[in-house]
Parts: sequence; structure tokens; C-alpha cells
Amino acid sequence: MSSDSNGSHRSTLILGGTRSGKSSFAQRLAEENGGDLIYLATAEAFDAEMTDRITRHREDRGPNWQTVEENIDITNVILEKSSPGTTILVDCLTIWLSNLMLAEVDIESELNKLMGILKDVQGPVIFVSNEVGSGVVPQSPLGRRFRDEAGWMNQRVAANVEEVALITAGLPIWLKGKDFRD
Repeated sequence: MSSDSNGSHRSTLILGGTRSGKSSFAQRLAEENGGDLIYLATAEAFDAEMTDRITRHREDRGPNWQTVEENIDITNVILEKSSPGTTILVDCLTIWLSNLMLAEVDIESELNKLMGILKDVQGPVIFVSNEVGSGVVPQSPLGRRFRDEAGWMNQRVAANVEEVALITAGLPIWLKGKDFRD
């Protein structure tokens, strides 16, 4: 993820299902850049299982990563932390979306802000998001709304980043920007 010809820095969306290997892949991608590494965590530990999951992720990243926790205002964190030689890994957008929904924050407005800053970031940004549209149709209206909002969000982010990969069984399928990887 180096600079392109106009000097901007690549943004990447990594999609995948639960336990597809998307976070590990995104981490490796970020580490290939060298320089400073910032992990922007959107999850909050509300129970023991989530606490364990967060602890495992933190241990997997190791000491080279700076972790910043923000569950709503990720746009300002990205702008504040972005600098040449720094890669920001946002994990994950679907948890961020659920945080917005539960806080009754205007999703469209937050997405507009996020998409609006992509041209202003000083270094690479990698977004991780769940691909939820291939699963079972949720029974509850809230579940169906979340699935729909996640699909629309992923489409919007994919349209505004330079690279998109779908991770299945730990393996990437480049959907956009594969030519940057050859």
C-alpha cells in the first residue's frame, strides 16, 4: 500500500465472514507496510467472551501496535492519527455500525464523514468488515435492518477505497485493485 501517482495513500477494505481470517489478513497487510501501526478498535467488552476475544486479538498483534479504542467517532481518530509512514487498521466496521445503530446515531451522516476524509488521510487505512449478506435471513426486524445497513455500508466503502479483498478460509480474493498486488 504505497502512494499512488497523485500522492494519496491506499485505502483497503477487507471483507469476510465470521472466522474467515479477515482480521489476520488485514494485520499482515498492515505489517507489510512497515512504519507505525495503529489498531483502531471499535468493539467494547460487554461480557467475558468479548473480553477474551479482545485479549486474543491484542496478543496476536504484539507490541508493535498502538491500540486506540473508539466505538463511534472513528472518523476523527483516523484524521488525528493519520501520518506518513503510519498504517491505521480499523477493525471492524460492522461493529462500528452496530454501535451507531444502538446509539441511534445518523448512519448516513457518519458514513458521509468517513468517506469524505479518505482523500485527506496521510497514510494507508485498512478497514475490516463482515460480509453478512450471504447468511441466514435474520428473524427480527432489527437483525434485518442491521444486515441491510451492513450491505449498503460495505458497498459504499468498497466504492470509495482503492482495494477490496474478500477473505474465505484465510485466503484473499481481490475484488478491486488486484493489479496493485501483482
